[in-house]
Order: sequence, then structure tokens, then C-alpha cells
Amino acid sequence: MKPHIICHMASSIDGRILPERWTPSGAHSHALYDELHGRLGGGSWLVGRVTGQEFAKREAYPDRPEAKFPRTAWLPETNAGAYGIVLDAQGKIAWGRSDVGGDPIVVVLTNAVADAHLAGLREDGVGYVFAGETDLDPHEVVATLAAELGIHRLLLEGGGHLNGGFLRGGLIDEISLMIIPAIDGASGAPAVFDGSGVPTSERLPIDTLALISHEVMNGGIVWLRYRITPA
Repeated sequence: MKPHIICHMASSIDGRILPERWTPSGAHSHALYDELHGRLGGGSWLVGRVTGQEFAKREAYPDRPEAKFPRTAWLPETNAGAYGIVLDAQGKIAWGRSDVGGDPIVVVLTNAVADAHLAGLREDGVGYVFAGETDLDPHEVVATLAAELGIHRLLLEGGGHLNGGFLRGGLIDEISLMIIPAIDGASGAPAVFDGSGVPTSERLPIDTLALISHEVMNGGIVWLRYRITPA
């Protein structure tokens, strides 16, 4: 059964998601973002490779020509209350840690990942699963997480391309959007949902967006929650 997925994001009022580019600077509150994460129920969360890289403590894993591992799940922790799940299709992140804030890291890989990288993950105690040959398919990712870890609820906190892929796949059930009173105002920054390379004529599989709640918070931040009814 598919997990209930809530896309939880913070953006400027022009929909961009890189706080270091916003004016005025310092308008974003990471502490409030984390507080809202908790108010949504917390639990397992999912990000992409770029965000995941921010948590890494090693530069790279060493080459190990002798390493050979089957392309099956390896999960040193299967009873955690929450997991930090990172999509890293080709295995680029060298972790140097096994958890983020106490949540065990589980990396979602493709079968194309190098065996030396799997050896490094095992050395760090980082769990991994597979969801594709050379590319990660969002539907396969979600099905694998449900089957291997029993995840029934997931906070999607990715970049614009990751969020956009899940949205186009009809996988997002709710949107939690923390709007910051700041403006990016320039080109080149990702949006909450991006679709580079997607034809403009392609419609999203959404019938309605129903407002669940809205709340004005300290500093003029507005928190909006929407329920998605699929087309």
C-alpha cells in the first residue's frame, strides 16, 4: 500500500526554494520549519541527492576492486520510528555517519551503483535499497520503501525536480507550504515544483487542491496546507 505523502516545503513569495538568494536575508526560520515538520506528525522524510549531500561527512569512498554485493536491500536498522531517506541513484554521497538527528539513513540506489560504494555504505552503517536499473522511478521508490521498511507515511522535502516528479506521478496526497516574506526575484533558482524538460502542454494529474488549514506565524510567515484530489 502506498504511503501517505505530504510534500513539506518552505518558499519565498515568488515560489523559489534557495533561502541564501532571498531578500531580505535572514527571513527564513529553519527552527520554525522543523517545528512544522513535527506538527505534521514527524516520521520518515525523503530528500534528493543535493540535499542529502549537505549531511555528508566524507569526501568519497575508496576504490575496492574486490568488492561484490548482490543488488538486494541491506538494512541494519528495521525498527526505527523514523528514517532519513535519500535518493542517490548513482551512489555519489559518502556519508561518514549512519543517521541524521537520530533517524537512520536509508539510501535509495539503482542497480548501476558501484560495488565499492556499497562497501562504503556498509562500513558507515548506512542502509540501502534499490529501485531501478539506471534511473529511479518514483512509483518504484515508494513501493520499495513500503515493502522493505513498512513506511505508511512520508514527508517529502526534496528539491524542485524531486517534488515535481512525485507530483506528476500522482504520488503526493498533501502539500504543506511555509511561505516566507522574502523574494528571490532572479532566474535560475528551483521552484517548489519543477518540471524541466516536461512539455508545457502536459497537465498535472490533479483534480482539486482543497485548503485544509492556513496560519499566520511570527515574522509574517504563512503556513498553508492543501489536500490533493487526483484526476
